Amino acid sequence: MSEVVSQPDEYWMREALKRADRAEAVNEIPVGAIVVANGEIIGEGWNTPISDHDPSAHAEMQAVRMAAKQVENYRVIDATLYVTLEPCAMCAGMLVHARIARVVFGAFDLKTGSAGSVMQLLQHPQLNHQCEITSGVLADECGEKLSAFFRRRRAEIKAAKAEAKRLSEQAERPGGDISEGECP
Repeated sequence: MSEVVSQPDEYWMREALKRADRAEAVNEIPVGAIVVANGEIIGEGWNTPISDHDPSAHAEMQAVRMAAKQVENYRVIDATLYVTLEPCAMCAGMLVHARIARVVFGAFDLKTGSAGSVMQLLQHPQLNHQCEITSGVLADECGEKLSAFFRRRRAEIKAAKAEAKRLSEQAERPGGDISEGECP
């Protein structure tokens, strides 16, 4: 696994971050991905499992599906996937099957990361393909985008619970349950 960051890697990771913004815009976990071959984007994706009701609708899946259609082959050889979060086991398996040459990710995923954090599927010696890995590209920026999203979501949930409690207490007070048109 390499942690040497090049300017092109930073450039492409910023493109992946733009896709993460698209996920966040529809209240999905902000993860974005692009597939690059010969210096151009051939696939892009962002998380949509909630809105698509599809547990496989991860950013990496979306990007590689688009790239495979672009190259008209289920193997996306000589391509690099840029993703803002370390791939999970599902996505890592797909990347191996697609024969992605290189995976570049931003933030480490200490709960489900399958490019070295929890397990190593992308370079497992018993698999018939191993991906080159570059980790930690714009890690702070990618990680902060995720942290800010979850902070906001926790604050929204807390505010909704407080409002529900306030309304419940108001309804329980004498006179707090007066219907329209009734006199107290």
